[in-house]
Amino acid sequence: MRRKLKRAATRSSVSRTRQPAPHRHLEANTSLWTETLFAAEILMLHAAPIYYGFGARRGDASGVILIPGFLGTDFYLMELHAWLCRINYQPYFSGIGVNAECPNLLIQRHLNQTLDRALTETGRKVHLIGHSLGGIIARSIAAQRPNDVASVITLASPIRGTVANRAVLRAADAVRLRILEEHGTGVLPSCYTGSCTCNFLNSLRRKIPRSMIETAIYTRHDGVVDWRYCMTLNPDVDVEVPGTHIGLAFNATAYAVVAERLARTHLPA
Repeated sequence: MRRKLKRAATRSSVSRTRQPAPHRHLEANTSLWTETLFAAEILMLHAAPIYYGFGARRGDASGVILIPGFLGTDFYLMELHAWLCRINYQPYFSGIGVNAECPNLLIQRHLNQTLDRALTETGRKVHLIGHSLGGIIARSIAAQRPNDVASVITLASPIRGTVANRAVLRAADAVRLRILEEHGTGVLPSCYTGSCTCNFLNSLRRKIPRSMIETAIYTRHDGVVDWRYCMTLNPDVDVEVPGTHIGLAFNATAYAVVAERLARTHLPA
């Protein structure tokens, strides 16, 4: 009897986990203090051969747009930017400033222009790499412009629902109030929530085209968001690495995965 109850509870838990929930805005059972370990990931990255390009699959000089996470700027993605140059890609910073704005406006006012420039300068489809909230924005762009995007890679991005640490949710609420005050009727009343009906969220509900290579890199030690929501639940897409939420932007194992996935668009498997 106990075994039957245990199996039933397991099936129920799996069923709940697998439900896509782009509208959810719940508190995750995470510990932000673990994120201090990201400093070790930076040190380990600089000691890893992959950081200097050794053992990494080489690129084809195509463009890669990097999108920072919530409250982040392009500055902290400089390591990733420089590394992509070393393995023969042409990286582009997002140009969005601080990621504390309506995502729909960020795409319309900045990221579409960055994508157009990358297309023009490289003559090839562009790759998108987004960290945390930046990954969610990247997926929305990929759904909106499937003919212009070769691949989309998310790093610790809660792509199936906003389930984050309480402190992060409070910060998001503060950002939402500022957006409403600054833009007024220029944004929808439900802006920066999962119930918004803007093009940004509508695009997230579309499936990524099969022609586009999709990768979701996550860590079970994420101290910011619930790692289970950073997966697509497709084993061909999801890749687990050891590390922290912040640290995935500086993680040697994640860099190796990025190099391999980007190369799939132009090299035989």
